[in-house]
Formats: sequence, structure tokens, C-alpha cells
Amino acid sequence: MRLRLFSLVFLSLLGLASASAHALEVRVDAPKELKPLLEQYLETARAVRLGEALTDEELLRLQQASLVTAHELLATEGYFSPQISSTIEGSGANQQVRYTVAPGPRTLVGAIDIRFEGRIVETPQADAGKDVLEARNKRLRARILDNFALKPGMPFRQADWDTAKNTALRPLLRSTYQAARLASSEARVDPAAQRASLSLVIDSGPAFFYGPLQISGNERYPASVIEALNPAVTGEPVRQQQMQDYQQALDATGYFSQVIVLVNPDPAVAAAAPILVTVVERKEQQLSFGVGYSTDTGARVQTTYLHRDIFGEGERLKLVLKLEHLESSALAELAWPRSARGYENRASLSFLQEEIEGQDTDSWKTVISRNRKRDRIDATLSLQYQFENQTVDSLPTVQNEALSLGYVWTHRTDGRAFYPVRGHITNLQAGVASENLLSTTSFVRLYGRHTEFFRLGNKGRLLLRGELGAVMAEHLEGIPTDFLFRAGGENSVRGYKHESLGLDVAGAVQSVRNLATASIEYNYFFTPTWGAALFVDAGDAADSIDALSPAVGTGVGVRYKSPIGPINLDLAYGEETDEFLVHFQLGVAF
Repeated sequence: MRLRLFSLVFLSLLGLASASAHALEVRVDAPKELKPLLEQYLETARAVRLGEALTDEELLRLQQASLVTAHELLATEGYFSPQISSTIEGSGANQQVRYTVAPGPRTLVGAIDIRFEGRIVETPQADAGKDVLEARNKRLRARILDNFALKPGMPFRQADWDTAKNTALRPLLRSTYQAARLASSEARVDPAAQRASLSLVIDSGPAFFYGPLQISGNERYPASVIEALNPAVTGEPVRQQQMQDYQQALDATGYFSQVIVLVNPDPAVAAAAPILVTVVERKEQQLSFGVGYSTDTGARVQTTYLHRDIFGEGERLKLVLKLEHLESSALAELAWPRSARGYENRASLSFLQEEIEGQDTDSWKTVISRNRKRDRIDATLSLQYQFENQTVDSLPTVQNEALSLGYVWTHRTDGRAFYPVRGHITNLQAGVASENLLSTTSFVRLYGRHTEFFRLGNKGRLLLRGELGAVMAEHLEGIPTDFLFRAGGENSVRGYKHESLGLDVAGAVQSVRNLATASIEYNYFFTPTWGAALFVDAGDAADSIDALSPAVGTGVGVRYKSPIGPINLDLAYGEETDEFLVHFQLGVAF
């Protein structure tokens, strides 16, 4: 009996609780540009999204709170005199809270007053360096005033006002004024005139000048590795972009896993602000392995040994052994630390053995080179001696040698992304050898390759690629294979085997003196990582320009942006061979 009575009481209480709660719908009648904002942040709308069960008292409280919130939200959008009403309609489970919003006239930006304080407006003492700074100050002030994001007559929004203030401060922080701040700001709104008068005071603080270099975190490698790349001159005005370039240069050396470069922002040391460099060093020695596969050259295994400080002054020794189905190579290279002007010197000895399309080559090469990187340009000047034994099918083996002076120039604006959607990569090469200087024959080699990337919509891109090569010499004989050309394969003309386009000799394909290829490819990514490709390639390699007869390859492909790099799988049809070929490449390092 007691159990039955308890059950009846419990069910009655549950029914009362259910009767006092409401399943709500919130409706906002407002201009379409304001409706999403109100639906997102009104308290009653948020309660509906969370599925809260509200009593009558709680519903009334949230309704009134939402009216206050609506006025605040509209004020941030420049509406300071809105008419807002709210009603609760229906009953029980069908209740609806309705808000009717008439925003009224929007407040516009009126007068704008921007004033400067600090060193940026002070008159310097007579000094050549200070005169340069004064001229820079005038340009900075003019740039901030001209580029201020808000203009008279524009709609006033709080978010735009906040962004404009921060943006106005940024040019100072990027230049000489590391302690710049917003001293004060005010937006004075006149609801009757629907105008917002804006005033802003920017305090530049003192001008910062480069002081001493202070390094922390280096234990394995000499401080000279860091000091050599420092572009700053003591006493010159600080430039933030210069410090960012310094950090990127240190990061690119390979000595460090993390680099932080900043100027001490304490105004007390502005006259000689220390440059603070903090590094996390990589291990002195590293052994790595890699495996891969390419339809061009087959399966690949590779091992690399790296010593980053072989002689105690930051010299790097690299030993590489690579074994592939068609190509195998070994390399020993010594590289010296890069200097502040961007120069890096290298010396190397390498051996290459390849067997491609009936042409077998064994070659030894020794190279000394000087590389310079500046902004988007990478340039290398080299002196190279190469000796090779070359056999074409059953013909007698010939020996070729060349002492050549070479220059390689690369300009890139693609940001080095896995799949760039804009920018370009341009590579130009020139080389010369004389039979009077340890060379079998005299020649001049010229080569150029350009790839352009275009964004097409949010998910597509277009790639245009072209390359031209020519070796100017009296004859083909005596020129080492490295300086000659063949075409075909995944990075050349798809639909044809790797380096299968050249001079047909006794059942083999021999490298020749002229090259011309072109490609157009369209990519579309269905997801952030998976996409498809359509492409047309054309090109040929021949021993004379007149003999060039472009072979055409067309096809489709799959693109995958993997964490380790791009993976491309292409199916291409070669019109000259009337065959379909698959082109694929994958490599993993560990």
C-alpha cells in the first residue's frame, strides 16, 4: 500500500514538473544582415539550442535579459536607437518567443582624429643616423593616416573600430618602435546625428636601435654559426622584418629544431637593445633511412649520415647511399656555415650508376660550389669535374670528361607549399666547358624551366609548365650525359617511359643536345586532402632543333596531400606509342 502511494505521489510530482516546463521556439524578425547575430547570442535562443527546460519565471527572466542583449548587440553594429519588442505566444508545448527588431538608422563614422606621441614626433638632435630616422618617422605617420581602415561616411561597427586601432599600431611595431602602444582611444556617438566621432592617440615610445647579440641554448655548436648570420649593425634602427629574416635563416641552417629571435622590448635599453636569440639544438650526428617507389626508376632504399660539426666550427659532413632499380648513387659532401650575406660553400664527391633505356652510365663527379640565398632567389656558382664511362646498347664503351663552370638561378614565389595554388618557380642554368681544360670537347649548355600556379575557385588550381634546353657544340660525342637531355616520365611527358624520348641508337635511347616540353594540368580537390587531375603533356628531345617532334600524352590522376608530402597517381596515354602508363611516386623517411 505504501509503495503504491509513493508511486502515485512521484508520478504526480513528475507531471507537475513537466507541466511547468516549456518546449520553446524562438523567432527573430529582423533585417537579414542582423538576424544571425541575434539568433546566435540572445539568451532565449541559446537556451533552445541547449534543450533547456524552463519554468515560467525563468522564461520571463531570459526574455528580459535578451532584450538588453539585443540592444548591446545592435550597438556594436552601429545601431544605437533600435525599436525592439518581444512577446510570448502560445502555451504548453507550443510556446514561441518572438522578437521584432526595427534597428533604425545606422550610425556612420564622422570626424577622425589620430594623434601621435613619443619619439615618432620628437625633433632629433643633429646626427646623420637621426636624420634618416626622422625621414622614416614622417613616412610612418603618413602611412598610418592614409591606411587607417575607417573613413568618414563608413558604417560604424565596434569590431571594425577595434581592428582599425590594432592595424594602425602594427607599422610601428614592425619598424623601430618595439614598445608602441595605444595611449587612448574613444568613439563618441551622437545618436541624434547618427555620427561617431573617433579619436586615437598612438604612443610610439622610444626608438629602438640594435645592441649586442645575446645567445642562449647553444651548447653543441659554436656561437659563430649564429653570429655569422646576424644581419643587424650595432647602432642602426631596429627593423622587425630584418629580425624575422634572421630567424628564418637560422632555422634553415639545420643546426636547430627551434629558433626564436626578438629584440628586448624594454624601453630602458632602447638606445642599444639586445638581440635575444634562443635556440634548441639538433643532435650533432644523425643517421636516417628512407624507402620509396617510383614508376620511373623503381624501388628505392636510402641511408644518410649527417655530422653537423665535423671539425668544430659548424662544418657539416653528409654521406648518402641510394640504391634504386635503374639508378644508384653515393655522395660525400662537406658544407661550411652560411654567412650573414647569405653565402654557403660546399665541396662534394659523388658516384652515379644508371641503366635507362639501353644507355648505361658510370660517372664520377667532384664539385666545389658557392650558393647564395636572398629573399626569393637562390643562386649557385660551381666548378665541376666529371668523368664517365658510357655504353649505348652493344656499341663500344666511350669515356667522356668535362671541367665545367656552371651557374644555377632559381626564383620562387610559391611559398614552398606541398600543393601551391599561386606563384611560380623559375629555374635557369648555364654551363661551359673547353676541350683545352680537361674536357673531351667544348660546349655551352643552357636550360630553363618555369612552372606557374593559378587558383581556380576555392578547390581548384591550374598548373602551366614549360622547359627548354640546348647544348651548343659541334657534335654530340664527348659530352657527359649530365649535360645532355632526354624526355619522358612523371616530371616530363607522362604517357612515356622515363627518359625514353631521345635519339634511337641500336635499340637504345641516347641523350641528346636539345629539349622542349610543356604541360597543362588542372586539379580539383573534393576534400581538403583528396583531389583529381586532368593533364596534357607534350615534348621531345632530339640532337637538332629541326628534329624535335613533340610527343603528346594525356591523362587523369589522383592527388593526395599526405602528412609526408604530395602523392600523385596518374594514368596517361601516349599517342606515339598507343599505350597507357601508370606514373606513381612515394617516399618515406625515418
